[in-house]
Amino acid sequence: MVFTTLLALVVAAPARDTYPRQPVDVEHYRFAVSLSDSTDRIDGDARIRLRVLAPGLTTIFLDLANATPARSGKGMSVASVQVGSRAVAFTHTNDRLTMTLPAPSAAGQVLEFAVRYAGIPADGLQIKPNRYGERAFFSDDWPNKARQWLPTIDHVAEKATMEMAVVAPAHYQVISNGRRIEETDLPGGARRTVWLESVPISPWLYVLGVARFAVQVVGDYRGIPLETWVFARDRDAGFHDFAVPVKDAMAFYSEFVGPYAYEKLANVQSTATGGGMEAATAIMYDQASVDGTRRTRWRNVIIHEIAHQWFGNAVTEADWDDVWLSEGFATYFTSLFIEHAYGRDEFAQVLRDSRKTVVEFYERRPDYRVVHENLADMAQVTTGMTYQKGAWVLHMLRQRIGDDRFWTGIRDYYARHMNGTATTADFRQAMERASGQDLAAFFTQWLYRGQIPRIEGTWSWDAASREVVVEMRQAQPGGAFDIELDVAIDGADGPAAVQRVRVGAEVAAVRIAAPQRPRGVILDPQVRTLFTGALQAR
Repeated sequence: MVFTTLLALVVAAPARDTYPRQPVDVEHYRFAVSLSDSTDRIDGDARIRLRVLAPGLTTIFLDLANATPARSGKGMSVASVQVGSRAVAFTHTNDRLTMTLPAPSAAGQVLEFAVRYAGIPADGLQIKPNRYGERAFFSDDWPNKARQWLPTIDHVAEKATMEMAVVAPAHYQVISNGRRIEETDLPGGARRTVWLESVPISPWLYVLGVARFAVQVVGDYRGIPLETWVFARDRDAGFHDFAVPVKDAMAFYSEFVGPYAYEKLANVQSTATGGGMEAATAIMYDQASVDGTRRTRWRNVIIHEIAHQWFGNAVTEADWDDVWLSEGFATYFTSLFIEHAYGRDEFAQVLRDSRKTVVEFYERRPDYRVVHENLADMAQVTTGMTYQKGAWVLHMLRQRIGDDRFWTGIRDYYARHMNGTATTADFRQAMERASGQDLAAFFTQWLYRGQIPRIEGTWSWDAASREVVVEMRQAQPGGAFDIELDVAIDGADGPAAVQRVRVGAEVAAVRIAAPQRPRGVILDPQVRTLFTGALQAR
């Protein structure tokens, strides 16, 4: 009883990265950005509306990268800050813009800031040629690089609606979050394009793409436009590759998880992204994603990024310590779509491959835990474990509580936290409501400690009793996991006579009927458990 209580306290403890919190809530950003072909300098005018949650504040800060010698002079310089129509004092050092309020704040007070700034981005917004040598402008704000070109409260939990108004040469097309609300040609060969995201999202999901695009409206899903944006010279291959899984994936996640949160879904070829980046409503992909080969690989990347629109985007981790709620979920829900659309065999192979990744990772970093503890170094925010082990945690949870209860818990979790934030404790509570089980020990052993079970053991055939005798135990350091493992006889006709065995630190013995000596004994034939090891014949 004491042990269970302590586990519950460990799991319920809130994650807390080291970002300094302010008692404010940003409601809306409006970014006006001017781009040019003659220079990499951008001119920006940001309007920030926020609500103050506590009285007596005299300053409020935004994250915005400085121009510094360490960045070869790149970065942003602030010309002025206003609150309402009144200019206010500010300091801009160490990538933080601290603004002095005209008077101490009142709780519930709504303030509107205007920040005029300019500079050459050192990161975040990348201005460089695409693979055809054509100039392009693409953002990649993961995980906290929005500050490199936009003044924001640059933390995952600070979700707000946003508007992106871009003036650029008219030979470019512009894509950003949400729906396009303006496109106006201006004197001098420029064009203003304005996109509005009316659903609150985190700063790392803000996106901008400016290039010569070929654009296709693939269709729609229940009135939500589905679009492809690729470089004009990649039109044919790009239109094919990005259209393939989109509508089916939208239907699967909408039916099994909950409604899609946003105004559109666009797949966009980018110069700034390696792999895929799940920017809300406008997903960015490596420009190599359009090459007419390796289509299965990129198909799975597309599915993964679409899954993120539900997990990571609509339901966002409240803290960087809980980033597995984004990456582990998108990884497993990619696998679930594969199981649904392409069959159990491909699903099982994905699980085997990801288990191999986890095993190899723990050989190098045996103490790594999925949920971080007071994350300070954003370079460490994700590893393969937040993806692969996080996905395996969900898979084992599904095995433990059953499909129906798993999906009931997922839908409850999504409905409660859609367009907001959530913690690991929130997710555990949803699954406990669905299953009627106390899952504290399960969450603790898989998310809050390192290692995975390492199985050692032997098998032999007892000819007299015509049984296979299996003996095994856990041999990893740090104590035993609470696991059950399926054991199957590998007979002439394949795996048969499966028996589930609870395996701990002590030797567990089981006898399984076998009319003749089998070819071997297989552990976990249905790919249900995260472990390493095998049995030796004797």
